[in-house]
Amino acid sequence: MNVVREITRINQAELDIALRNPSASWHAQYSDSAYIFIGGLPYDLTEGDVITIFSQYGEVVDVNLPRAQSQPSRSQGSGSKEEPKPEPEPVGKGKHRGFGFLMYQDQRSTVLAVDNLNGAVVLGRTLRVDHVAGYKQPKVKGQHGLLAEAESKSLNAMPQLIRHLEGTDAEPEEQQRGLEDPMANYFRQRRKEERASIRAEREAKRRRREERGSSSRRYKDDKRQEKRHGSLRRQSSD
Repeated sequence: MNVVREITRINQAELDIALRNPSASWHAQYSDSAYIFIGGLPYDLTEGDVITIFSQYGEVVDVNLPRAQSQPSRSQGSGSKEEPKPEPEPVGKGKHRGFGFLMYQDQRSTVLAVDNLNGAVVLGRTLRVDHVAGYKQPKVKGQHGLLAEAESKSLNAMPQLIRHLEGTDAEPEEQQRGLEDPMANYFRQRRKEERASIRAEREAKRRRREERGSSSRRYKDDKRQEKRHGSLRRQSSD
């Protein structure tokens, strides 16, 4: 509890400084780490519950809740009446140890999580949320059963990408069209009708211009014919 209060006190003291100069905040020294430490977790919470709580401040890509090592059963010797000591309830088999580590996709989310969730009460327990520098991935068992460093970084909470599978009936464009707004098809058809109406109106105007031009040419031809006939009549009368 003292650690929780100390972190809260530091956050309050540096709030004004961080607003004026973000690089002066104590969070800046952890700018290269996207991991946070979470202590005081209720023992009944699962990884999914932890992701649900902390995802309100960013995309969670990895979570590690260390679990208690299962104790081997002790074989009682002949005449031995010593009863095995019961394991503490919080660290029973299958339960985590009440703390864990969480990684955000964006490092800036760690600042929000530390500032807002440190000291929060979840199921009667007070959370301790702090930055982590130099987090190391848990070791994994190798071929011979020995623990060794993981070859690749674990991102067990990273959302899976949806990829188009070859050989499926639906093409990518058709699949994307199926995800569109139901009204998109209506507006698309409406735009087609509007464009068709505009083209029809332009065609009608073009035809009217051609008809006016044709009638004007006929009128001029008629006038020339009348003048020609009139001049011929005057010549014949003379």
